[in-house]
Amino acid sequence: MELAEYQTIRVAACDINGQMRGKRVPGSYAEKLDEGAVRMPLSALNLDITGADIENSPLVFETGDADGVLRPTGRCPVPLPWLEVAQPLLPMVMHLDNGTPFDGDPRHALAAVLERYATRGWQVQAATELEFTLVDDSGDALAPVRNPQTGRRSSAPGILSMNHMDAFDGFLSALYDGCATMGIPAQTITSEAGIGQFEVTLHHQDAMRAADDTWLFKALVRGLARRQGMAATFMAKPFDDDAGNGMHMHFSVLDADGRNVFDDGGPGGTATLHAAVAGCLSAMTATTLIFAPHANSYARLVPGQHAPTKICWAYENRTAALRIPGGPPAARRIEHRVAGGDINPYLMFAAVLGAAITGVDDNLAPPAPITGNAYEADLPQLAPSWAEAIDLFETDPAVTRIFSPGMIRNLVMTKRQEMQLMQGVPLAEQWKTYLGTV
Repeated sequence: MELAEYQTIRVAACDINGQMRGKRVPGSYAEKLDEGAVRMPLSALNLDITGADIENSPLVFETGDADGVLRPTGRCPVPLPWLEVAQPLLPMVMHLDNGTPFDGDPRHALAAVLERYATRGWQVQAATELEFTLVDDSGDALAPVRNPQTGRRSSAPGILSMNHMDAFDGFLSALYDGCATMGIPAQTITSEAGIGQFEVTLHHQDAMRAADDTWLFKALVRGLARRQGMAATFMAKPFDDDAGNGMHMHFSVLDADGRNVFDDGGPGGTATLHAAVAGCLSAMTATTLIFAPHANSYARLVPGQHAPTKICWAYENRTAALRIPGGPPAARRIEHRVAGGDINPYLMFAAVLGAAITGVDDNLAPPAPITGNAYEADLPQLAPSWAEAIDLFETDPAVTRIFSPGMIRNLVMTKRQEMQLMQGVPLAEQWKTYLGTV
């Protein structure tokens, strides 16, 4: 794709809440992007969920709201098939003027974690399963989506229903087409337990590319839904009395010879797998804020409501926070099942993979895997509230093993400002803040 041929193109980086922040620039800029032609305030990646500056942010008051330099991530330009006029997007990442990665950029946070694997000669392979809900936001209250075939509101779950997928075939077919156009490897789509809810599985691949694809996929889903007269949301809990949206992450690790370091030839997995599991478990409470970053997130994290809140692991057990799926030993992997669909993919990947490699570095051993229903077991829990999650993220040593001081400070300041903001918004109105932003 020759960017210079377009009248305008888009350049954007990922902010702390997972939103795209950037500019629409002339196509003629294409030749200058590698040279840092696009500048943007560093603070633009540390805005709150409404797009407002963070009060008393050091990025504003200590630096004079200095600019950073946007540079291409190395990904090819991406078409945006929901737009009326073709405007390719070039994903960018923020640097300081001297070329140093800006530690408030979530993509750099993941890159730093992946470098810890690279020093061992390892490469992380990852995939995501994302749930989203199609809704009608045309009225004063959020409502279930209308069935395109009948015009009536959807009123019942359609778990693995082919009829449900038939009803939304126009949207789902456009979604597959959009993924192909954008280079996002979509695999299966299933109808899920929520009204108007679907889950899409993205293919196992290089972890950074998987995070990039997850970020782009969320924009694609929202954009295509709007184009077809609906709205789509990854809110953790769109409706109080319906299923929430989760995001499961699968990962394995390959050594320099391409061998899976979790594979011991049998169902149990290697000591390295067990150490990675132990690392994930030990940091899970402290990093709850990454898995549940918003006020609405905690409506999903209710014990016994099919969202793992208890810290444990198991083989082939979907009630556990960490699941070791069955299948061929060569594909042995860890499935992290805690996060809501409203996460920032880069921070979520960084939290999970950072905890795992810390477990390997420290040679940690996990407790015994559970059997039976984790929802009914007496086990350690995630942080029970947004406020406690913020406090733990700020103070727990496990977090400092994964994230830079700047990222910790920025996220904590952002979430405290958002918490104060959302305290003044009635529960019935909070969807207006989150519907198109998470």
